[in-house]
Amino acid sequence: MNKKQSYYMQTDIITLFILFVCVSLLSVYNAQQLEQYEGENFVLKQIVWFTIGACIVAAIQFLDLEQLQKASIYIYGISIFVLILLLISPDSIARTINGAKSWFTLPGLSLQPAEFTKITTILFLSAVISKHKTKYEVSSLKSDTFLLAKILLFTGIPVGLILLQPDFGTAMVYLFISGMLIILSGINWKIILSLIVIISSAGAAIIGFIIKFPVLAQELIGIKPYQVDRILTWFDPSQQSSDATFHFDRAYMALGSGQLFGKGMGSLEVNYPEAHTDFIFSVIGESFGFIGSAIVIFLYFMLLYKLVTLGLSIYKHSSFGTFFCYGFLSLLLIHVFQNIGMTLGIMPITGIPLLLVSYGGSSVMSTMLGLGVIYRVAVEYSIQNDYLFK
Repeated sequence: MNKKQSYYMQTDIITLFILFVCVSLLSVYNAQQLEQYEGENFVLKQIVWFTIGACIVAAIQFLDLEQLQKASIYIYGISIFVLILLLISPDSIARTINGAKSWFTLPGLSLQPAEFTKITTILFLSAVISKHKTKYEVSSLKSDTFLLAKILLFTGIPVGLILLQPDFGTAMVYLFISGMLIILSGINWKIILSLIVIISSAGAAIIGFIIKFPVLAQELIGIKPYQVDRILTWFDPSQQSSDATFHFDRAYMALGSGQLFGKGMGSLEVNYPEAHTDFIFSVIGESFGFIGSAIVIFLYFMLLYKLVTLGLSIYKHSSFGTFFCYGFLSLLLIHVFQNIGMTLGIMPITGIPLLLVSYGGSSVMSTMLGLGVIYRVAVEYSIQNDYLFK
């Protein structure tokens, strides 16, 4: 292997990817043993999604970070156009599923554009922040306010379109990512503190209003009855009906029944909906116990640690690469915390998958798209680091 080829062998990222693929395939295989999935072969489909994702990662390596930064505005624009197209498409190609028009449903294929737009939004926001930091080397209250306005605007466009679907859980992911980028972009702490106070107050007021006046909230805010039930169940599950707490009760039962070492492969006993997607962590807990669950969480910790160190290392060469690392880190962090949190009962139930583990074409391919950019960041850091010590 020559030196140029060695730049493209990022063994730590490749190893983590292989481990996540193994965890995903084993977990999905166990999940599909439940009676509700009789005759389905999600494992084979998941292998196909990961294979396509690996091809996406390889394709991205033909572009450097500067090219990706310049193209980000066009990629972002296309993704926004697709979200608009989704809303105006007929039911024949964009069917309403579970009360939300979030998917393109083509023969043999379903795609969720909002999953891909997460990555394109991170890509564009990273370019916006990087360009702003280059232009305003010495920040001021005015320049920081201008940067904040740009981040909120370019986040608000996809969030508004996603809320029209409606998909409240996915919209919250975008807001979390933009919030993390706002904090990490170096905006004056006085502006950030003011924003936190405003958002926290508004959020607390809305949640309090929903809890106190659930019927009125449905009329004024447009929140769905099942969303009200999830919020009420999150705050006090003991006061809700068994129907309202069914998903949480079954998932929690499965997670706890695995005890320390789990029941092993093909030994699931607790049946619950969406085991292969939203509640895949319950499958891991029941199959592999506390030890297996802890190992999966440790793998996520290692990936997040890699993103932090890579982001810090690449800053002198490419601030765009740094902010993309932080944006992708934020995406992983909110998905992992929310998905595992709802299984444990500390977060409300949403349809947010456990990235790199849950079954799903859109989820896997969009995550691999982001991982492809991260891989390119690692490659360029290796090249620059090598030049530095020649």
